[in-house]
Amino acid sequence: MNDARTLLEGVKAGTVSIDEALLELRKKPFEDIGFAKVDLHRRLRQGAAEVIYGQGKTPEQIIGILGAMKDNGQENVLITRLSEEAAEAISAIHPITYHKEARIAIAGKMPDPDGIGTIVVATGGTSDIPIAEEAALTAEALGNKVTRLYDVGVAGLHRTLSHLDAIMGATVVIAIAGMEGALASVLGGLTDAPVIAVPTSVGYGAAFGGLAALLSMLNSCASGVSVVNIDNGFGAGYLASMINHINEKERR
Repeated sequence: MNDARTLLEGVKAGTVSIDEALLELRKKPFEDIGFAKVDLHRRLRQGAAEVIYGQGKTPEQIIGILGAMKDNGQENVLITRLSEEAAEAISAIHPITYHKEARIAIAGKMPDPDGIGTIVVATGGTSDIPIAEEAALTAEALGNKVTRLYDVGVAGLHRTLSHLDAIMGATVVIAIAGMEGALASVLGGLTDAPVIAVPTSVGYGAAFGGLAALLSMLNSCASGVSVVNIDNGFGAGYLASMINHINEKERR
């Protein structure tokens, strides 16, 4: 539930005093730690705390940002695009769970799913799994139930069709594929749920590092397909979570 709503409901119920509520609301919206300005009100504005993008940051910088977030009451923190070496250095200071294939670390516990349904994460091939795991773990860290359907690409369409119940029952579908990226159109034609397409950089020379899949997905003939950037599993998982939690916004 939104932190501001919880605070106000506490005032209404008498479990939180007006002075305590004012103190919480007066807390600064960010903390300047020199090399970074840590956004402490991201959860208040967007419903989810700031996510740390690990690539390009030193372990010491990530340790500092993570420490600032934890000191300000953020129990669960997601770190993306994190190398194994950096994860080892961080874990010596802050307990984290590192997922090597997805290059994701999670500080704190995975929350219980509280979305309105299930997010299906499907890949065209096994080579797309690292990006799929980034999407799936992001969604799970944001409180969603996820079903993984890996290696169900159109080169063997019977593999896709064997999972029709899961595909048709999903609230959101994330279609992850390289090569020509046809999986998104196929899934878009099988479900009434929004489909988030993720082109990957998997493929031979003419795939142009995922550009061919990106253009194919942008030109999908199936309605209800949107596209994120090449290899952006995190973006797909985050957007899917927003869709899967739309009832929270309606209640507010």
